[in-house]
This record gives sequence, structure tokens and C-alpha cells, in this order.
Amino acid sequence: MRAAFSLMPMVTLLKKKETKTINMKKLIFIFAMLIVINLHAQDKSKIPIEAKTAFAKQFSGATNIKWGKEDKDFEVDFISEGKKMSAIYNAKGNFKESEQALVATEMPANVMIYFKAHYVNVAIKETVKITKANGEINFEIGIKAKDILFNANGNFIKEVKD
Repeated sequence: MRAAFSLMPMVTLLKKKETKTINMKKLIFIFAMLIVINLHAQDKSKIPIEAKTAFAKQFSGATNIKWGKEDKDFEVDFISEGKKMSAIYNAKGNFKESEQALVATEMPANVMIYFKAHYVNVAIKETVKITKANGEINFEIGIKAKDILFNANGNFIKEVKD
């Protein structure tokens, strides 16, 4: 009887540890669910109808449309005429710019000449044609941690950190 009595405090202690473990697991689960709910609450329904309408008019044949937030503006990724593209609109539906993915061979020759001369053995992540709302065209080469911008003639403008 004495041996059974001395085990009681250990059994009680084990039950308390199990309860703490279960409570901690519950807290972690609840925290994870709150994160999921919060992410879901920030859904695409917050995209202004003006932006969606302007996009639909400008890129009527677009497919694979995915909206998101870009600072105070709204960015839409999509496919148009077989090309990966994105466009940015403000809350009033005013077009700001679009980007069209290009392969390196579609870039102006001056862009690639400059790049090869100044960025020897640097891997290209992406090449893009940017069209601003005013019609201005720029080209961009994305490399690790920065983008290199060029004007429509292929002349270097500047480097921008990602």
C-alpha cells in the first residue's frame, strides 16, 4: 500500500504535464487557424470594381486572372495573347503601367549588349517590357536582388534594388 501511495504524486504530476501539452497544442492550433482566417479575410473581393472594369476593357481577352495589392494600388497578373503579363491600376481604375514577360532574344539589341558588357556571368531571372500609362516604354532585366532599367532605345537608365 505504501508503494502505491508514493506513486500518486507522480501520476498527478504526469497528468498536469499532459494537460499542459494538450493546452499548448490547442493554443498552437487556434493560432494557426486565426492566421488562416486572417489571410482568407484579405481576399480578392476588396479589389475596386473600377479597377476590374478598366482592366476588363483594356485586356478583354485575358485569362488566368489573379488580383493582388501593390502598395496603395492593385496589380493583376494574367495571360494575354499567350504572354505572361501584369498591370497596375489605382482604386479609381486609372491604368498606371503594364509589364509583359519577354525572352532575352526579344529584348532590344542595345539592352543585351550593355548587359553582357557590364554584368559578366550574371544570371538573368526575368526580362520584361514595361508600358507606362503615358505610352512610355522601358525594358527591365531582373537579376539577383536588383532590376536593371533601360529606355525604349535600349539605353541604360538605372539599377533598382528588389
